[in-house]
Amino acid sequence: MDHSRARRLKLLPYSGYAWADCSDPVRYYYWPILGAMYRRRVELCLAQLRGGERILEVGFGSGVTFLNLREQYREIHGIDLTASVETVKAAFDALGIPTHLRNGDMLDMPYPDDWFDAVLLISILEHLKPEQMITALRGIRRVLKPGGQMVYGVPVERRLMALAFRLLGYNIRKHHFSTERQVWAAAISVFGQGSLVQMAGVFGPVYQVGHFVKL
Repeated sequence: MDHSRARRLKLLPYSGYAWADCSDPVRYYYWPILGAMYRRRVELCLAQLRGGERILEVGFGSGVTFLNLREQYREIHGIDLTASVETVKAAFDALGIPTHLRNGDMLDMPYPDDWFDAVLLISILEHLKPEQMITALRGIRRVLKPGGQMVYGVPVERRLMALAFRLLGYNIRKHHFSTERQVWAAAISVFGQGSLVQMAGVFGPVYQVGHFVKL
């Protein structure tokens, strides 16, 4: 399998996505300048994936990753607190991309042990409070096969980033409860050794991708 094909994010036309509510950031992927940043963070996560039989995306939203994941995995599974499961599933069924989606909470993973080749979380873990992080990561580790991957992406805490989000009408302090350092420390405690890739910005890293393997 040619993993390099998955590194460039493939998007549907904007009208092809059905998002859960007005807070879904899918619209940002099509904006000048900001869109390139949004796409790049997803591409950094996708580049870490090795492929396999079955992947779970936590917080799948509108299914922005699904065109790429279809090239690497036989089955795409997703869990999301608020996404419209039937609407998103129907959109990709029409494209010949079957999905296995459900509403649910990652703090109580409704999946068997040793089930997935990979679990993907893009801009999800920063929304958990520090005291929830270990529970969530233990649940992810449980559902991964031995040798399975956890790949996550989180923003790097910076004042300039917080200001940029405020200009978009989004106060991250009301939504981001854990920093990239807290996420990394919790992942190390649950999985052991991992690796990091950072997305550079003008004044330093702005996004961080963690990669861990269940031993």
